[in-house]
Amino acid sequence: MSITLKEVAQRAGVSRSAVSRTFTDGASVSEKMRRKVEKAAKELGYSPNALASSLTTGRTKMIGLISNNFHNPIFLQVFDLFTRGLQERGLRPLLVNLTDEVDPENSVRMLRQYSVDGVVVASSTLPPEFAEAFRDAKMPVVHSFGRQSANPKVHVVGIDNVECGRMVARTLYERGYTDVAFLGGPENATSTQDRQKGFLWQLSEYPSMNVSHSFADAYSFEAGRREMLRLLDAGKPAQAYFCGDDVLSIGALSAVCDRGLKVPDDIGIIGLNDMEMSRWENIDLTTVHQPISQIVTSSVELVVAMLDEPDRFPEARIFPCSVVDRGTLRPAP
Repeated sequence: MSITLKEVAQRAGVSRSAVSRTFTDGASVSEKMRRKVEKAAKELGYSPNALASSLTTGRTKMIGLISNNFHNPIFLQVFDLFTRGLQERGLRPLLVNLTDEVDPENSVRMLRQYSVDGVVVASSTLPPEFAEAFRDAKMPVVHSFGRQSANPKVHVVGIDNVECGRMVARTLYERGYTDVAFLGGPENATSTQDRQKGFLWQLSEYPSMNVSHSFADAYSFEAGRREMLRLLDAGKPAQAYFCGDDVLSIGALSAVCDRGLKVPDDIGIIGLNDMEMSRWENIDLTTVHQPISQIVTSSVELVVAMLDEPDRFPEARIFPCSVVDRGTLRPAP
């Protein structure tokens, strides 16, 4: 049976309220009393009940961690970093799978039921209004990998996807490509829209370059492979493709190889994210590095700060990206 607070009090020779205060953050207790109680608790193997503590403090220390793309391997890294970062600060992540969910109402209702202290929306595809629904419900919220805004209504931590699109366009131009294409993720995803916008915007400065575009139905290997097969079978492919992210790029790479073509000799491919798989020797993907670790760390810092300052003025923390040159584009001249 579990050791009770009463048993710890008896072992330490103090009142039950003294034990309770010892294990309550911010409660007043002398250092001598704290050492006595902690010694008794260790001898008995006592651990404070987190749920019972929340009734006293009014805080559950639970943070809702929401995502809508569990099919993308990059989120294994994202979830690992988030859960460890929150746990290191004494918080408990509550992971919520929103695959195919676009209405925040159900998520707001669920997280209210669990009385979470804060929310992190970890998604590059959901619109700003999704995270804003939690703000409207009086929940501290951070939108990680969210859409950049000069005047955000909630805290946003991520990258400038428009600038990433421009960066890729400049890279392809410098490599001597004259016929390029954008192979994006879902057309309604904010990250797809912004990456395509920057890509086309920059290419408009190079009249000699021909550009086309198409979209996969998901940010997944299967969707990237399926769309590239369709493009290859439809006729003359582009010389190089900017795929919406790394997992789409790897699917496209698989399709190109299946049709007996070579990368980068016949077709060049560049992705975005720089996930671990893109560095594997048999993939060796040229891509845009997204500083995921810094984004997650900054997001955790913000949500922790909001627990003490829920009305903190919203800010956008935007991190720079860079092209990582590997083996799927022709070398720079």
